[in-house]
Amino acid sequence: MQRNATTQYPILLIHGLFGFERIGHFELFHAVKEALQAVGCRVFVPHLSATHDNEVRGEQLLLQIDRVLRGTGSNKVNLIGHSQGALAARYAAALAPHTVASVTSVSGPNHGSELADVLRQALIPGELPEKVAQNVVTLFADFLSVLSGSVAMPQNALAALGALTTQGAARFNQQYPQGLPESWGGQGPDCVNGVRYYSWSGTLPDHSQPSLDPVEHICRKLSKYFKKDAGQNDGFVGRFSSHLGIVIRSDYPFDHLSILRGVSPARAVSPNPIELYVEHARRLQAVNL
Repeated sequence: MQRNATTQYPILLIHGLFGFERIGHFELFHAVKEALQAVGCRVFVPHLSATHDNEVRGEQLLLQIDRVLRGTGSNKVNLIGHSQGALAARYAAALAPHTVASVTSVSGPNHGSELADVLRQALIPGELPEKVAQNVVTLFADFLSVLSGSVAMPQNALAALGALTTQGAARFNQQYPQGLPESWGGQGPDCVNGVRYYSWSGTLPDHSQPSLDPVEHICRKLSKYFKKDAGQNDGFVGRFSSHLGIVIRSDYPFDHLSILRGVSPARAVSPNPIELYVEHARRLQAVNL
């Protein structure tokens, strides 16, 4: 593990849709937080609504940024958002850039998710063949069955789903375009209003043998509903939809959740996803953030 990656500003790790404390045998952000703290970073995990739109979650984040600033004496924070957490981070940076040093999107649906489009259509009678709708909803329910933990915050699942569709993301992007690339699949500006923007994401790894990981198995099933990013997605988010600011890389061999997890000796991958966060702390440290 790399040493001496202390950042000037505290790091906030922001969860996405259905944020939770534990999934299966591991805790969300646990390995990431421990790795960052081990190299000297001050790390906080704000609690946001598990299901709500980007604006509501963004307002909750702004309040917690203020608490962190008061508690640490710092005048800015570094925001690292996974999945929908990236959009909450973008909202906070757009409204209060003087409090945000950087926004990093990890597998963020910055242009929406084709899966969210399918799920939203599945809730409208007659919009999809019954069998397709049933398969999608069942797979999504299977995925949620491995999640546990909740926070006493306002919830609105339909608002969350609408915000993650490509149409919902397009509306959000019209109001908060900071860091977005001008062309599909390109890179965005590295700095807007004094805030630096970064992103990285993954695509489903190519395995000749079926995975024993139930989460990856479900992600592979869900990936079949992508059209524009067919074969270029992590099961929840398309590769090019994730681009924001400086794109570090968007095809790491990770599904949507393994990008948060350490690897086991039985199934080592390179790079280790947790090391990416430490590398990023050094990246932020190098530009005095």
